[in-house]
Amino acid sequence: MSEKHIVVQDAVCKCQFGNAPDKLKVLSHNKEFANDKNAKKKLVATTKEIGATTFEKNTFGSCTKMGSPPPPCKPNITEWKGFYEPVILSNGGKIILEDSKAVCAIAGTPCIEIVSHGQKSEASQQNFKNTDETVQQQMNPLADNRIMTTKKPTHEGIEISAD
Repeated sequence: MSEKHIVVQDAVCKCQFGNAPDKLKVLSHNKEFANDKNAKKKLVATTKEIGATTFEKNTFGSCTKMGSPPPPCKPNITEWKGFYEPVILSNGGKIILEDSKAVCAIAGTPCIEIVSHGQKSEASQQNFKNTDETVQQQMNPLADNRIMTTKKPTHEGIEISAD
Protein backbone atom coordinates (compact mmCIF):
# COMPACT_ATOMS: atom_id res chain seq x y z
CA MET A 1 0.00 0.00 0.00
CA SER A 2 1.59 3.27 -1.09
CA GLU A 3 -0.70 5.61 0.84
CA LYS A 4 -1.79 5.07 4.40
CA HIS A 5 -4.98 6.59 5.74
CA ILE A 6 -5.19 8.53 8.97
CA VAL A 7 -7.40 6.80 11.55
CA VAL A 8 -10.37 8.82 12.79
CA GLN A 9 -13.26 8.58 15.27
CA ASP A 10 -15.38 5.41 14.75
CA ALA A 11 -12.59 3.43 13.09
CA VAL A 12 -13.31 -0.30 13.41
CA CYS A 13 -10.73 -2.29 15.38
CA LYS A 14 -10.36 -5.97 16.27
CA CYS A 15 -8.22 -7.97 18.64
CA GLN A 16 -6.56 -11.18 17.53
CA PHE A 17 -7.68 -12.80 20.81
CA GLY A 18 -11.29 -11.57 20.63
CA ASN A 19 -14.22 -12.53 18.45
CA ALA A 20 -16.03 -9.20 17.85
CA PRO A 21 -14.91 -5.81 16.48
CA ASP A 22 -15.38 -2.50 18.27
CA LYS A 23 -15.24 1.18 17.28
CA LEU A 24 -12.47 3.50 18.40
CA LYS A 25 -13.43 6.59 20.42
CA VAL A 26 -11.23 9.68 20.33
CA LEU A 27 -11.34 11.23 23.78
CA SER A 28 -7.90 12.85 24.03
CA HIS A 29 -8.74 16.07 22.14
CA ASN A 30 -11.46 17.92 20.24
CA LYS A 31 -9.44 20.09 17.85
CA GLU A 32 -8.02 18.20 14.85
CA PHE A 33 -10.37 16.68 12.29
CA ALA A 34 -9.84 14.72 9.07
CA ASN A 35 -12.19 13.95 6.19
CA ASP A 36 -14.96 16.03 7.72
CA LYS A 37 -15.88 19.26 5.92
CA ASN A 38 -17.92 20.55 8.87
CA ALA A 39 -15.27 19.57 11.48
CA LYS A 40 -17.78 17.96 13.82
CA LYS A 41 -17.50 14.16 13.64
CA LYS A 42 -14.15 12.77 12.49
CA LEU A 43 -11.54 13.56 15.14
CA VAL A 44 -8.04 12.33 14.30
CA ALA A 45 -6.98 9.36 16.44
CA THR A 46 -3.66 9.80 18.25
CA THR A 47 -1.28 7.78 20.38
CA LYS A 48 -2.99 9.35 23.41
CA GLU A 49 -6.03 7.09 22.87
CA ILE A 50 -4.99 4.76 25.67
CA GLY A 51 -6.63 3.25 28.72
CA ALA A 52 -9.75 1.20 29.38
CA THR A 53 -12.33 3.50 27.74
CA THR A 54 -10.83 3.74 24.28
CA PHE A 55 -13.61 1.85 22.49
CA GLU A 56 -17.36 2.30 22.08
CA LYS A 57 -18.40 -0.98 23.77
CA ASN A 58 -15.05 -1.56 25.52
CA THR A 59 -15.02 -5.22 24.54
CA PHE A 60 -13.90 -7.46 21.70
CA GLY A 61 -16.22 -10.26 22.78
CA SER A 62 -14.51 -13.16 24.58
CA CYS A 63 -10.77 -13.04 25.33
CA THR A 64 -9.05 -16.34 24.50
CA LYS A 65 -5.83 -14.99 26.03
CA MET A 66 -7.38 -15.05 29.53
CA GLY A 67 -8.09 -18.77 29.67
CA SER A 68 -10.75 -21.37 28.98
CA PRO A 69 -13.66 -20.87 28.91
CA PRO A 70 -12.78 -17.40 27.63
CA PRO A 71 -14.08 -14.60 29.88
CA PRO A 72 -15.39 -11.29 28.47
CA CYS A 73 -12.70 -9.09 26.95
CA LYS A 74 -11.86 -5.86 28.78
CA PRO A 75 -9.28 -4.08 26.62
CA ASN A 76 -6.81 -1.73 28.24
CA ILE A 77 -4.57 -0.02 25.69
CA THR A 78 -1.09 0.72 27.01
CA GLU A 79 0.50 2.07 23.81
CA TRP A 80 0.29 2.28 20.02
CA LYS A 81 2.89 0.97 17.56
CA GLY A 82 3.49 2.03 13.95
CA PHE A 83 2.14 5.58 14.17
CA TYR A 84 3.13 8.61 12.05
CA GLU A 85 6.29 10.03 13.68
CA PRO A 86 6.82 13.47 12.05
CA VAL A 87 3.64 15.17 13.31
CA ILE A 88 2.65 15.93 16.91
CA LEU A 89 -0.91 17.19 17.43
CA SER A 90 -2.13 19.69 20.04
CA ASN A 91 -2.70 16.95 22.65
CA GLY A 92 0.95 15.82 22.40
CA GLY A 93 0.00 12.64 20.55
CA LYS A 94 1.11 11.34 17.19
CA ILE A 95 -1.26 10.33 14.39
CA ILE A 96 -2.43 6.71 14.24
CA LEU A 97 -2.36 5.17 10.76
CA GLU A 98 -4.45 2.32 9.33
CA ASP A 99 -1.60 -0.16 9.81
CA SER A 100 -0.88 0.89 13.42
CA LYS A 101 -1.45 -1.63 16.22
CA ALA A 102 -2.37 -1.20 19.86
CA VAL A 103 -0.80 -3.06 22.76
CA CYS A 104 -3.32 -4.45 25.26
CA ALA A 105 -2.29 -4.81 28.91
CA ILE A 106 -3.79 -8.33 29.01
CA ALA A 107 -1.90 -9.69 25.98
CA GLY A 108 1.21 -7.55 26.36
CA THR A 109 1.67 -7.57 22.59
CA PRO A 110 0.40 -5.41 19.69
CA CYS A 111 -2.74 -7.50 19.19
CA ILE A 112 -5.35 -4.86 18.29
CA GLU A 113 -5.44 -3.82 14.65
CA ILE A 114 -7.48 -1.37 12.59
CA VAL A 115 -9.95 -3.05 10.23
CA SER A 116 -11.41 0.18 8.81
CA HIS A 117 -9.78 3.61 9.21
CA GLY A 118 -13.17 5.36 9.67
CA GLN A 119 -12.87 7.91 6.87
CA LYS A 120 -15.76 8.26 4.43
CA SER A 121 -15.84 10.39 1.33
CA GLU A 122 -18.25 13.30 1.31
CA ALA A 123 -19.21 14.78 -2.04
CA SER A 124 -19.11 18.54 -2.22
CA GLN A 125 -19.93 21.07 -4.90
CA GLN A 126 -16.21 21.25 -5.74
CA ASN A 127 -16.29 17.55 -6.69
CA PHE A 128 -18.93 18.31 -9.32
CA LYS A 129 -16.93 21.28 -10.60
CA ASN A 130 -13.86 19.07 -11.06
CA THR A 131 -15.66 16.39 -13.10
CA ASP A 132 -15.33 15.97 -16.84
CA GLU A 133 -18.76 16.94 -18.19
CA THR A 134 -18.61 14.37 -21.02
CA VAL A 135 -17.77 11.49 -18.68
CA GLN A 136 -20.41 12.60 -16.18
CA GLN A 137 -23.04 12.71 -18.93
CA GLN A 138 -22.13 9.19 -20.08
CA MET A 139 -22.23 7.79 -16.53
CA ASN A 140 -25.50 9.47 -15.62
CA PRO A 141 -27.41 10.45 -18.78
CA LEU A 142 -30.52 11.51 -16.85
CA ALA A 143 -28.76 14.27 -14.88
CA ASP A 144 -27.58 17.57 -16.27
CA ASN A 145 -24.17 18.27 -14.74
CA ARG A 146 -24.42 21.96 -15.67
CA ILE A 147 -27.31 22.39 -13.19
CA MET A 148 -25.14 21.07 -10.36
CA THR A 149 -22.17 23.33 -11.10
CA THR A 150 -23.65 26.63 -12.23
CA LYS A 151 -24.26 29.29 -9.65
CA LYS A 152 -27.91 30.11 -9.14
CA PRO A 153 -28.88 33.79 -9.53
CA THR A 154 -29.87 35.71 -6.43
CA HIS A 155 -32.01 38.79 -5.97
CA GLU A 156 -29.54 40.51 -3.67
CA GLY A 157 -29.04 44.19 -4.40
CA ILE A 158 -32.16 44.50 -6.53
CA GLU A 159 -34.77 46.93 -5.30
CA ILE A 160 -38.37 46.27 -6.18
CA SER A 161 -40.78 49.18 -6.11
CA ALA A 162 -44.24 48.62 -4.69
CA ASP A 163 -45.95 50.73 -7.43
